[in-house]
Amino acid sequence: MTTAVKHWDRFFGPGKFYIKALSIAVPIMLQQLIQSMVSLVDNFMVSGLGDIAMSGVNVAGQVMFIFMVYVNTICTAGGIFMTQYFGAKDKKGMGQAFRFKLVMGLAAAIPYYLVCRVYPRQILSLMVIGNTQADAILDAAVSYIGICFFIGVQMTISIAIASSLRDLGKVKIPLVITVIATLINTCLNWVLIYGHFGLPAMGVNGAAYATVIARTVELIAFLAVYVKLKPDFMVGVTDFFRIDGKLFGRMAKKGALVLFCEMVWVLSETVTTAIYNGRGGADVVSGMASGFAIANLFFVAFGGIYSATGVIIGKTLGTGKLEEARIQKKWLLSGAAVMGLMMTFVGFGTTFIVPIVFGRLSASAIGICKSMVILLAFFMPAWVIMNAQQAIARAGGDTAMGMYTDAFITIVVMLPMLFVFARYTNVGPVTMYFGVKLLDLVKVIIFHFWLRKERWLNNLTVPQVA
Repeated sequence: MTTAVKHWDRFFGPGKFYIKALSIAVPIMLQQLIQSMVSLVDNFMVSGLGDIAMSGVNVAGQVMFIFMVYVNTICTAGGIFMTQYFGAKDKKGMGQAFRFKLVMGLAAAIPYYLVCRVYPRQILSLMVIGNTQADAILDAAVSYIGICFFIGVQMTISIAIASSLRDLGKVKIPLVITVIATLINTCLNWVLIYGHFGLPAMGVNGAAYATVIARTVELIAFLAVYVKLKPDFMVGVTDFFRIDGKLFGRMAKKGALVLFCEMVWVLSETVTTAIYNGRGGADVVSGMASGFAIANLFFVAFGGIYSATGVIIGKTLGTGKLEEARIQKKWLLSGAAVMGLMMTFVGFGTTFIVPIVFGRLSASAIGICKSMVILLAFFMPAWVIMNAQQAIARAGGDTAMGMYTDAFITIVVMLPMLFVFARYTNVGPVTMYFGVKLLDLVKVIIFHFWLRKERWLNNLTVPQVA
């Protein structure tokens, strides 16, 4: 009888586990899919203004992308502790993790202000060095980013609350709020960009105003949920600054490595984009941006697998079930490989919508867009596995893996390789991207052997564990 039970668990255990993982991953993927589809619609609307307008919005969007990555990274660092304290049922610890997210996230408001309002043209010009239509692109970009400055605080607070809800496994609420906010953004884009219902056509400025209004509505919704539900991580206004200095320091130490790794990545992507943008005119900028806009439809796998992995492994480690976490690690990596392969075929399928969505761009831009989508789909299995590997390591506090491997390869190998391509070859942006991204296959192998050392197998809720 005992043997039969073991065989039963061995056969059905992974199935139950994957159902649990999908219950977390699917709402997050659905949320990001809706965001991606709305973003695609936004790009479709802006593309109707031409290559230059779309290029300007996407150049400005790169700065907003850096800001978003910073805030999300801070929330990821706080989430390492949030999920484990959730597993340990420690509300005080969860409250400290939430404070960390807000305090460190809002600290980015000053540099974000300087970029958006004080030195926008000087900084954005670095993104279009060598571009034959740089001045026209910058005019649109500066106008757009000057308005989008006003979403900084709203985004930070919304992301902090949304990520904390997901850390507790509450994934449906952020999904609903995101759907509402993104639909508002889309409707306002249609009204404000082209001028409907008697309003003037504001072009790229209309797209910026739509974003600000939608983000403000999103913040109000998250604050309403925060007050009504009173989640376990909730902190009162009067005791917000009652920070546990020692714990805050531990979070900052772990978070510094995550932040360093992610900032190296986002800055390398920014430098890479700047180099691509210099390989032609507005068609290159808009074509590459369109490719990534389409790719976001299958990039949703990243957020789903990362969040599900972090919540499941973090909660298991927080309860001290280390052997169970070992088993979950194997199952999650296997599931990530399958999901990555599935998303490759989804990615190939999205090429058929390129002429439909971006038909008003130049023929050159459309060609670049199609090539990028195919290339990005090709790398999906490796990237999904990488996200799962990083989530496992960080769930147990092993933030060094990303810094010593990912950041090191990026700084020492990828960026020099990129500059060599740019300086000594005439290859196009798509071929250049393929060359440098082959290094990600090396990262997957290194991560595999790093995880086998089990430096991630830690219960961070135990005070003496660093």
